[in-house]
Amino acid sequence: MVTVSPRRRREIIDALRRGTVPQRGLDVMAVGLDRFQATIDEELTTVTESGGVFKAVRGEYGSGKTFFARWLTETAKQRGFATAEVQISETETPLHKLETIYRRITENLSTEAIPASAFREVIDGWFRVLEEDAVDSGADPSTPGELEQRTDELLEQRLAAVSRTAPAFAAALRGYHSALREGETATADGLVAWLGGQPSVAASVRRAAGVRGDIDHFAAFGFLQGLLAVLRDSDYAGLVLVLDEVETLQRVRSDVREKSLNALRQLLDEVDAGRFPGLYVLVTGTPAFFEGTQGVQRLPPLASRISVDFSGDPRWDNPRAPQIRLLGFQQDGLIELGRRVREIYASDSSAADRIESLIDDGYLSRLSQSIAGQLGGRVGIAPRVFLRKLVDILDRIEQFPDFTPEDAETVQVAPTELNEDERAASGLDAIEIDV
Repeated sequence: MVTVSPRRRREIIDALRRGTVPQRGLDVMAVGLDRFQATIDEELTTVTESGGVFKAVRGEYGSGKTFFARWLTETAKQRGFATAEVQISETETPLHKLETIYRRITENLSTEAIPASAFREVIDGWFRVLEEDAVDSGADPSTPGELEQRTDELLEQRLAAVSRTAPAFAAALRGYHSALREGETATADGLVAWLGGQPSVAASVRRAAGVRGDIDHFAAFGFLQGLLAVLRDSDYAGLVLVLDEVETLQRVRSDVREKSLNALRQLLDEVDAGRFPGLYVLVTGTPAFFEGTQGVQRLPPLASRISVDFSGDPRWDNPRAPQIRLLGFQQDGLIELGRRVREIYASDSSAADRIESLIDDGYLSRLSQSIAGQLGGRVGIAPRVFLRKLVDILDRIEQFPDFTPEDAETVQVAPTELNEDERAASGLDAIEIDV
């Protein structure tokens, strides 16, 4: 029996009801990911020990790339990591503009304790650690001047390494600390926004810390190093960065695509060279992106680094390879996923007995076959719709004591319930022409 807290149950069920991947609780839904667990644990340990990892995961739509990424980040948070998920898009988050990538990292930074927008809390936590270390080194907390002096000394020591690569990051941290100490809230707010890569911070705020302009493409890597140093000194295990939907690069102008692929290669090389200790980068994309002429193959140095031969039996895929593949759900996996959702729902439901009686494994099997059949027999693209339908049925059983679910084979999927990718993958968008 799957057991989760009422809060996690609510978060999981609410997300599935909306047709989205839950942000939390994915460990209890991780069907088919057991074969990756040991390798992920090894790689996270490497990052904890100041190493760096770059990993690519490929799969068709519905194979579970987003689920895998969320499962990885949740696993990492439980081990003391901070995480950030960045959706690559041509207009809002182009991959070749590293300053935008850095800004999205700080905007989406999360920890086990803070699910979203944790950047300022991480910075403030770093200063709290400095003060605690100052006390541990002999500073008297009852004497403000002595504590401030020792904290400033530790501040300079900790920032020494950051200053060598990102002097502006270190200068802004000093300015932020001074503004907080002097009660200049507006200046402190502006400086922490500038540290997070936000544009259009007032010049007067930047002058207070002795920095100029906005963070540009060339400074972004240095600021990422600074963030990693702050996380490390704040007792975080590191940062897991997910770059999701990089296959969108195939649809941009050729010059933008070339710049983006080169930025990805540069990031991989910097991780491999040890410039980003404590960073785990996960890139997700479709097989067409990794193998097609409009994707990774256009940049041979990048292709040679992450390409893997997937022509063999999937059972012998190497989880330690720089690129891994997700094969999507088969019928048995979809039924198992439905079984777990049923148990999560029933774990805190007033209608648990009716749920177990009405939605047995046989019903789940028939429902999954019916949904997949309406999607052109493509089981791999059925999970989202299948789970949404299942939760709707469970909701009705719980709310209406006289409700009896219809035969699973008669449950219909309306075209409006499918998103663009599901319609395309199922072939339902095809137009028949009479000749």
